[in-house]
Order: sequence, then C-alpha cells, then structure tokens
Amino acid sequence: MVFSICRLLPLKNKIVFVASFTDNPLYVFHALRKQHVAAEIIFLCRGKVIEDFRKTGCSTFPIETFRLRHLLHAAYHLATGKVIIVDNYFAFLSVSHFRRNVTCIQLWHAVGAFKTFGLCDHSIAHRTKRARERFKQVYSHFDKIIVGSDAMEQIFHQSFGLGTDHFIHTGIPRTDLFFDQKKIEKIRQEFHRQYGNKIIILYAPTFRDNQTNLNALPFNPNVLEEKLGNNFVFLLKFHPLVSQKACLPSHSGFIIDCSDQPINTLLLGVDMLITDYSSIPFEFALLDRPMIFFPYDMENYRETRGLTEDYLETVPGPIAENEEQLVACIHQAARRGREAARFSQIWNKYSTGQSSRQVAQYIVSLLE
Repeated sequence: MVFSICRLLPLKNKIVFVASFTDNPLYVFHALRKQHVAAEIIFLCRGKVIEDFRKTGCSTFPIETFRLRHLLHAAYHLATGKVIIVDNYFAFLSVSHFRRNVTCIQLWHAVGAFKTFGLCDHSIAHRTKRARERFKQVYSHFDKIIVGSDAMEQIFHQSFGLGTDHFIHTGIPRTDLFFDQKKIEKIRQEFHRQYGNKIIILYAPTFRDNQTNLNALPFNPNVLEEKLGNNFVFLLKFHPLVSQKACLPSHSGFIIDCSDQPINTLLLGVDMLITDYSSIPFEFALLDRPMIFFPYDMENYRETRGLTEDYLETVPGPIAENEEQLVACIHQAARRGREAARFSQIWNKYSTGQSSRQVAQYIVSLLE
C-alpha cells in the first residue's frame, strides 16, 4: 500500500540498490563514483551486509524488516527511483509495479551455477499455485539481467523464463578483482609469508539447507594432516550462515578455520580450491589454478536441492567422493597443474576486467 501511494510522487534521478551481497553493488557504486554520476544513490540491504554499505556515505536502510520507519523508507525509494538494481530473489518485487520509465536490473550474486534455482528449482513442484505465480511475477520485473557468459544467459533464460532481449553482456563486476595483477601478487606474497613454502589449499563448501552448525566435517582432519601435513596447509571457509566453528585439533597448524576472512582474499591467496556445488569456481577459474570437487553427498543434494544435469561433466577438476579419493586428488592436482582455462572461457566470456565500468556506463545511459 505504501509503495502504491509513493508511486504518485515524482520520479527522482536516483539509483536504488537492493542488496543481499556486497561485492557486485560496491564495484558498480565505485565505478559510478569514478564517472561522477550526479544521481542520488540509495542502498536497501538484507541482513548484515548493511554495515559494508554504510561506509559508502550513502543513505542506507534495512529491507525485509517489521520496523515501520524502515518499511516507509524502502517503499518510498523503490517507488521514486529511476534505476532499481537487485542482486537476488526478493519476494516484495511481486507487488512492486514500477512505472514505465523505471528500469529494474538483476545483477545476480553468482557468476555461474551448478545448483538449480528459480523455475528449475526442484522444490517448485511442491509449491502452491499461488507461490509459483508469485515467483513468475518477481521474475517478470527484471527488465534487464547482467550476464558474464552465454552459458549463464541460458540458465537465466530457463530459471526466470525470460527472452534474449532481457540480457546485457557486460560481464560481472565482482570479477574485475581477478584481473588486478598487483593486488593478486601482493596477497599471494602475504599468504606465503604467513604459511611458508607449503601449498595452500582452501576448502569452501556450499551451504546445505538446515545446516546451522558443524557437528562433523566430511573428512577426518587428523587423517588429512597425517597424509598432507608436510607439504600442505588446509584453510577452511564456511558459509556465513554456519554459526558454529568446526571442531579442529587444538594443536594443529595444518587445518585453520578462516571463515571470518573475506572469500575474495582467500581465493586470491591460495594455490588450490576444494569445493562442491558452490559458484566460487566460476571466479576462481580466472586465476587458472587447480580445483578439486568433493560432492560427498551428491545424490542426496541432487534430490533435495537440485543440480544441473551435467554437473559431473562440467566441473573443471577431479572429483572425490570420499576422504581417500580426496587425498589422492590433492596430490594429483598439485603435480598435474591447471585445467581451468577452458572452463573460464565458457563462463567468463564477457568478464574481461572492465565489467564494473561497463555496467556503470549502462546505468548512466538510463538516467539521461
């Protein structure tokens, strides 16, 4: 109701970011600042990311809150902004009917996808008809979708049910970091000063539904240390929603929980990545470093959450199904070298280090 009332007010030369993640919106924000854009910039934030956006000095408000003051601010800015940029699925969009001269841009938080989502999500078959219609209404508000590849465009086409005229091939802003050679080299040097000449492995699994703590790791840390400890160091990065730290051997300097560190810093600093269904490999591939995939619960995950049909054929590295295979793959990957270049060419086709600037230029064109 508040949104509908605010629609009666004049549109303003205003860019409104609706953010649940930090990187993409901030990269675009800084690119807009470099172009000295005169438009007002507003951040409407989901969860803890609001703290990062407050540092910009722009007006920043929480969204999906029950506080009336915040709801009023959010509805007002959504209804009077000329460009709306979202980075996720937000249910309120189903009833946010923007005016004709407003452009809503979907700047998705992942470069690629192994997991199904949107209309391809396995859970959609169990949703009510009303819920399915709400999903379609949300997707119908995406006037434009930023993509980094034709492969991701095809996934969006199937997941959102939108045609080719909705897609913009600027590349994904957050990938610009992976072209900053000076920063990469600086972080690499810092990591190897800290961990010596050992090969640095990052284990970064995706989030599992209903997983709020770590009762057990999918491997025995003592076994890994026994077999790898002389030449490797093993960093852990768990999803922010996993609140309880992993139970690690207190004396161990081999396995280190780095969940509090930014994921991009870890990706730039390590020599090897181990993950499962996460979207992290799509960016890490730009560094052309070894990757190992550890989908120890693949059948269950495929059934409950959903995976792309060609997951096993798509991943750019060896696959381990258990602890023994994981150790073998680590030794093989360290010797075999890099396999990510072809994967990156497919999924980062339009991400060439200039994506933030190109997205900012497109936004500016909408304000003119």
